[in-house]
Amino acid sequence: MQLFLKQKVFSIKSKSSVFDAAGNEVYYIEGKVISVGKKLTIYNTNMEELAFIRQKVPALMPKYFVEINGEQVALIKKKFSLFKPKYEIEGKDWQIEGDFFAHDYSINSPGGVIVTIHKKWMSWGDAYEIDIVDGEDVITVLATVLAIDAVLDSQESSSSSISFSSNS
Repeated sequence: MQLFLKQKVFSIKSKSSVFDAAGNEVYYIEGKVISVGKKLTIYNTNMEELAFIRQKVPALMPKYFVEINGEQVALIKKKFSLFKPKYEIEGKDWQIEGDFFAHDYSINSPGGVIVTIHKKWMSWGDAYEIDIVDGEDVITVLATVLAIDAVLDSQESSSSSISFSSNS
C-alpha cells in the first residue's frame, strides 16, 4: 500500500493528512502543541482514534511509545552513537536501515522489507512517500514511522533554536 503524508507548515494546530495513491485522505494525524512531551494521534476519516504516539519524558535519549487500543505495541528509541544515528524498535522484531538525515530509510523484519520511506524535497512543507508491503498492519507501521519522524525532529529541534516542522 502506498501512502503519502503531507504535513502542514506553520499550522497553529499540528495537523497532517495521509493520502492514498488515488489522492484520497485516508488518515489524519493531530499533534498536541502544548503538552509535556510530544503526542500524536492517528485518526481515520470518521475521526476515530486508531493509534496514539507519546514521548517518554524525561529521558536521556528520545523515546516514543506507540499505543493501539490502549496497549503499547512498540517503543522507538534513539541509541547513543558517535557517527551514524541508530534507532531501536522494542516490541517488534523490526530493524531500521537507511539514511535518516535524508529521510530515506526502510523498516525490515527477518522476512524482508516492511516499509520504505522517502522524503520529497521539492514540496511546500514536509511530504513523505510511504510504501507498506501488502499484508502488514498499516496502522502499526504508520505509527512507527511517525514515531521515528518525531525522534528525528527532536534531534533537529535540539540542534536548532527554530523548528518549522509541523509535527512538533
